[in-house]
Amino acid sequence: MTLHYGSMTTASEAVPPRRIQRNVLAASERRLLDWLCARLPQWVTPDQLTVLAMVATVAIGLGYALSTFDPAWLGLSIGAFFVHWFGDSLDGSIARYRHIERPRYGYLVDHSSDAIGALVMFGGIGLSPYVRFDVALFVVVAYLLLAVHTFLMAKAAGDFPLSHLGAGPTELRVIMIALTIGMWTLGPDYVQTDGYGLFDFLFGGAACLMIAIFVVQTLIAARKLEAKDIEERKARDQAIR
Repeated sequence: MTLHYGSMTTASEAVPPRRIQRNVLAASERRLLDWLCARLPQWVTPDQLTVLAMVATVAIGLGYALSTFDPAWLGLSIGAFFVHWFGDSLDGSIARYRHIERPRYGYLVDHSSDAIGALVMFGGIGLSPYVRFDVALFVVVAYLLLAVHTFLMAKAAGDFPLSHLGAGPTELRVIMIALTIGMWTLGPDYVQTDGYGLFDFLFGGAACLMIAIFVVQTLIAARKLEAKDIEERKARDQAIR
């Protein structure tokens, strides 16, 4: 459901950017999604799947937050990750499969849901005994920086990167499930150093990695776009002469 448009296009001439998906599970996931799209009943709509994904996001955050009282609540978060994958991966897929895309609406709703979902999910993690709240918010900031990079690339270069370092949304869910199982198994007090636990370091390190990816990819993209701008300017100057 993620399509974007440049400011020079009109309502009837919007051109979506090139979707770049190089995550490890992309091919196998695409086959599974195509199989599911062909078998979903007609009464299941993209909007219903989007709402399902949002409900799952709330359940994920709630499970983390309630783990303060009983670590068994982490099971809710783990199960909700699978529901979230189903809704979040299929809402756009079923729209494209049925040729009922609403690109502008889908772009707005999809990415707004992702942004709110990140805050809800990591806010819940920050309310758990496993990760400090400030560390959790640091992860949200890093995630949103990568999202901003994706949106800027869609506008400036016509590319929409859906993965970084071979990891996309599905791989991130797998990592989150593994980390959640680790929380459940090891407990909140495993490896404490100056008020920071193991999972503070893991999530904080992941946030630092995301920020590094943002900086490096921005610099690389900036150089490519500058070269393209210079080349186009020279071509215009030659055409005028």
